[in-house]
Formats: sequence, C-alpha cells, structure tokens
Amino acid sequence: MENSIKSNAINYGLYLGAILALFTVLGYALNLELLVNFWLTLLLLPIIIIVLGIISTAKSKSLLNGFLSFKQAFSSYFITVAIGILISTAVSIIIFNFIDPDAANTLKELIVEKTINFMEGMGAPAESVAEAVDNIESQDTFGFGTQLKSLAQSLVFFAVIGLIVSAIMKKNPETE
Repeated sequence: MENSIKSNAINYGLYLGAILALFTVLGYALNLELLVNFWLTLLLLPIIIIVLGIISTAKSKSLLNGFLSFKQAFSSYFITVAIGILISTAVSIIIFNFIDPDAANTLKELIVEKTINFMEGMGAPAESVAEAVDNIESQDTFGFGTQLKSLAQSLVFFAVIGLIVSAIMKKNPETE
C-alpha cells in the first residue's frame, strides 16, 4: 500500500478518534445520559464513523488519480475506522476505570433504567425485564475485558461495512 494512502487513513483515523473521544469526554463532563442516549450512540456515532471512513477512502482515491483497488479502498477505510475506535475505547477505559470508576456505576444504573423503560414500553413480561436487568448488572460494562470485546465486535461490524464501501469505491485502470 502506498505511503500516501496509509498516511491519509491515519490522519482521518486521528480525526475520527478525536471526534469520538470528544463525545465521550463531553458526555462525561456535561451529562452522563448523553453516553446512553439511543439516538447518539446507536445511530449518530456509527454514521459519523462510516462517513469518515468513506471520506478517507474517497480522498485516497483522489490521491491515486481516481483509481483505487479493492484492497487499497478497504485498507484506507479500515485503518481510519480502527484508529478512531481504538482511540475512543482507550479514552473510555481511562475515564471509567482510572479517573472516575463511580461514573461507570452511574452509567450502568442509567443503562438499567433505560432498559426497563424500553422493555416495559414494548410490553415485555416482568420476568424478561428482570432477566435483562440481572444480565446487565452481572456484567462489568466498562471493564478492560468487556471494552476489548466491544472493540472487537465494532471492528468486525465496521469491517463488513468497509467491504461494501470498498466494492463501491474501487476503480481499476482500464486495460487494453
């Protein structure tokens, strides 16, 4: 892979990491509920991650005069996303394990509360709600191992998206 593609992807990964870390820090500093808000964490943030991955891939394509192999497109996308998510995960681990472990407990309580409200709103039986709450409470949500597992799951999810983006963005030179 050309150095320009790699440096482009790294730069966009750092931008993405800064955005995600800023979201976590602002959520921590201003209002922990932002970090468990459905619309932000499950819709807006993944869209931001995907869009920056696409922008990185498009920029790499322009750096190569409009031609980009599937491998180059995927590498550009995935390096960007991986760096961004790694930075975000590291910030979360630092804040919720070292700086303020009590905030992790508060977030867990908020997650339980939102889960109960959601499940009751959907008409779930009380046994199912109790089981879901027990499951959440038994997990070390912000522990190092749990964060690494979440990181791996995120990378797999965004890699699948990256394969689709790469298939769309690739353009090989015409051969005669």
